[in-house]
Amino acid sequence: MLHCGVDIVEIERVRRCLENPRFLARCFTEGERALLASRRHPAETAAGIWAAKEAFVKALGTGFRGVGFQDISVLRDRRGKPVLSLSPRAQALAGGGAIDVSISHDRTQAVAFVVML
Repeated sequence: MLHCGVDIVEIERVRRCLENPRFLARCFTEGERALLASRRHPAETAAGIWAAKEAFVKALGTGFRGVGFQDISVLRDRRGKPVLSLSPRAQALAGGGAIDVSISHDRTQAVAFVVML
């Protein structure tokens, strides 16, 4: 069965949240924090990551019940395409099928779409 999730995030809201180190540590994995540190515009990247995590749990159909922000890591492959890296718990909830994510943003908003088979 095909499962889809989509989320849209206001970049400015995430930009303000990034000023709080506790927010960063709670909501972003170590790999994501390293990615953000390497970006010229980290708020845009962070908003895309946030939207992708929200889209993933919407595709699961459970929300964040049984899975947390640290169970979902949104990284980049060698060509820069976003990919989801899941903890064993999140992978089990997802059913082990293929997962694809797409992220885009404009000046004020980021959007992510997740498809799971």
